[in-house]
Amino acid sequence: MSTSLYRLAKWSFTHRRLVLALWLLLAVVMIVLGTVSGGKTNDNFTIPGTESEDVATLLTARMPAAAGGQTQIVLATHGNAKITDADNHTSIEAMLTQLKAIPGVVTVGDPFQTKTISPSGQAAIATVQYKQAPADVPTSTLDAVTNAVKSAQNSGVQVEYSGSVYPGWLISISEVPEIIGMIIAFVILLVTFGAFVAAGLPILNAIIGIVVTLMGVTALASVVTIASASTTVAMMLGLSCGIDYALFILFRHRNNLMTDMSVEDSVPLAVGTAGSSVVFAGITVIVALCGLAVAGIPFLTVMGLAAAAAVLVALLISLTLLPALLGFAGWKVAKFLQSPLRPGRPEAVARQAVDRPERTAGAIWARFVVRWRIPVLILGVALLAVIASPALDMNLGLPSGSSKPTSDTQRRAYDIIADNFGPGYNGPLLVVVDNVGNPDDLTPITQALNKLPDVAAVLPGTGSGTLQTIQVVPQSGPNDPKTADLVHSIRDNRATIEGSTGTRILVGGSTASNIDVSGKLSSALPVFLVVVVGLAFILLTFAFRTIWVPIKSIIGFLLSVGAAFGAEVALFQWGWGEHIFGIAPSEIISFLPIIMLGIIFGLSSDYEVFVVSRIKEDFTKNGDARTAVERGTGYSARVVTAAALIMFSIFVAFMINKDPTIKAIGFGFAVGVLLDAFVVRLTLVPAVMAIADRQFWYHPQWFSKYVPDPDIEGERLEQSLGVAGEAAGEQEEPLPRATR
Repeated sequence: MSTSLYRLAKWSFTHRRLVLALWLLLAVVMIVLGTVSGGKTNDNFTIPGTESEDVATLLTARMPAAAGGQTQIVLATHGNAKITDADNHTSIEAMLTQLKAIPGVVTVGDPFQTKTISPSGQAAIATVQYKQAPADVPTSTLDAVTNAVKSAQNSGVQVEYSGSVYPGWLISISEVPEIIGMIIAFVILLVTFGAFVAAGLPILNAIIGIVVTLMGVTALASVVTIASASTTVAMMLGLSCGIDYALFILFRHRNNLMTDMSVEDSVPLAVGTAGSSVVFAGITVIVALCGLAVAGIPFLTVMGLAAAAAVLVALLISLTLLPALLGFAGWKVAKFLQSPLRPGRPEAVARQAVDRPERTAGAIWARFVVRWRIPVLILGVALLAVIASPALDMNLGLPSGSSKPTSDTQRRAYDIIADNFGPGYNGPLLVVVDNVGNPDDLTPITQALNKLPDVAAVLPGTGSGTLQTIQVVPQSGPNDPKTADLVHSIRDNRATIEGSTGTRILVGGSTASNIDVSGKLSSALPVFLVVVVGLAFILLTFAFRTIWVPIKSIIGFLLSVGAAFGAEVALFQWGWGEHIFGIAPSEIISFLPIIMLGIIFGLSSDYEVFVVSRIKEDFTKNGDARTAVERGTGYSARVVTAAALIMFSIFVAFMINKDPTIKAIGFGFAVGVLLDAFVVRLTLVPAVMAIADRQFWYHPQWFSKYVPDPDIEGERLEQSLGVAGEAAGEQEEPLPRATR
């Protein structure tokens, strides 16, 4: 592999103008496609094969008026004013008249007729039913709704929205988190390299990659249902991986230059050596993301494929565009900044890493870990176990109004309904009754539903021929476990509820759909974990030619992701982040664990490959396992630290977003990466490898005979080129050793 990458980089370096032109042309084409397509994201989650999806299909076929999107208009008065006061009544009726005249509106529920006025008389719910699905309701229609409610607002009535579609429901993707993340990444790169051009190249790589990916995803959104979180995850991984992969190759290239190697020789050698690790790391991440398709959940599959595409583009750019850009940059990547406070400091730090690597902070840390390997291992595992402990209390659910900030209209609507009607009115269940011979058939069904635990009310719905609907309002909220129990109770007692009426009942609606999605996600977790971990086990065994690397990597990943889950529960579910980050306490988003498992596993394998490949490289040359742990960890510590801090900064920057889903994703990724890089890969991994000593690299003879060596450390490439080592300062004598 290293030889193939060397040739690819050499070709890209030689034909750098062509390579740059092709990538820029691709970016322009994607921008045009994304702009012309007009693709929009859709956050209404469905899973084929579930009962709630069967209900949606049945309504679409036989009662189209009930299958489209719906807006709940929540009205509230304050002080002594009532909804039923003459002035308010008149203004609300005027509002309802205007709503009925809007093109695309099928029905408008009048709260004065449907009796959806609270007992206090200070809140009411009007429903607007559209003929189109939520994602297809045009913006002009929602703008007309906004204009229609002004008559009620002008009379002093508070108006808020909720439902599957409403004015302002689409999440506008802000560029602020990316800008903040890139600024912080640039500062970290500037400190790492001490050179302006070297710090800017990885950023430029990532920007081109993310433009290509996001515009492509936007174009696909015009023909495929894509959740807004998909673009966010793709953006996070595209930026972070794009910067990190370029960072690892550029770091090796800069070290080559500092040993007086020519630019023309250094660039392909850096890609052939460090690039091998980048390729295996990238493939591992892509495998983990594509593995989300194993769950059989369409929106999750699309999310994984979009993120995998972002990582693939970042990988290809690092192997082709980066060598071309390095050709244009020449020796400027080694032109150090001149600090007025400490002149010559950036160059001195860089030269120490090449000429005297044993004096770097990474090498000192590595010797400390090797010397105190057993206490370090015990303390590190204990720390992660403590952080992971809140995960035992994890409750899952999909986003609802309660998880939104109080500045959001959906949250205000949720609170008004909960305070005036009861929490169950925020998530009524839709019971569809088929084969209804006459209206009297609904009476025994309604009576049976009323007798079930946790039922607050059973309300009549709409009908068409032999198909009728009933609304069952729980006493508990949409994400309360009691509501899920009620859904399962209706389904489990279906025959009893139907009785002798000859009808068939199904339970659907948005609340039941969310419960079905959460259940499917929970059942898919074990399958996903087995498939992805199994594939990664094979990949890492092939890369390092020992089973201990993947076993150690998987155990370390479980510790990291467990700690990330624990921190997520403490901050978002227990409410520890309410005052710090403005996070309303709520259930953990049901699709977050499976996404975190996939992405943190992929990224943890990144750092595993980067650290262990340097250790293996030194062990292959010198044959001393513990010295190799010290050297390899010392060599990789600076670049892995920079890479992890960059990923952490990009992920955590997304927490400034108002959407709680994006906040949760950003925080989970950030904590997972931080703990995995510093506690697991730079601490526990060298400690375990030092304890195992030479036995860590053992593999049977038949393994060497039948499994090809991918030469991930580039040893054969260096031998063929007559390169003695990565740098002249890579001394053959051992570094100062800790007491064994």
